[in-house]
Amino acid sequence: MPADTPDTLDGAGPTDTVSKRLLIRVGQRTFTATLLNNATTAAFKARLPLTLSMRELNGNEKYGDFTPGLPTNAANPGTIQTGDLMLYGSSTLVLFYKSLPTSYSYTRLGRIDDLSGLATALGNGNVTITFDLAYRQK
Repeated sequence: MPADTPDTLDGAGPTDTVSKRLLIRVGQRTFTATLLNNATTAAFKARLPLTLSMRELNGNEKYGDFTPGLPTNAANPGTIQTGDLMLYGSSTLVLFYKSLPTSYSYTRLGRIDDLSGLATALGNGNVTITFDLAYRQK
């Protein structure tokens, strides 16, 4: 199901800075991410909080599956950046911890703001990650 809105920063107005923030908890570390404003992200936010067992793949990403799927608007980004949070297909959440070229298509959800310690926190194997909205943590 295609998403019907473009990828723009969520809450672009000056009064809406908290609703676009996602908290990503990995063990004892918490990272923040800035979410995009699109139909996929809106559907994803409606599912939060969400805890996923995420598997290691290729030494550059963690991925986890959930159901039912989300609306998509997949495109090939050409290059994936460290900290990108994307959807592969309609039901596989992917968090990249290394930049790489790609021939695959993804729907963008957002990107981690500060990458310090991300690769270390994610480690080499499978990991459990919790995603939640920042404003709920106040």
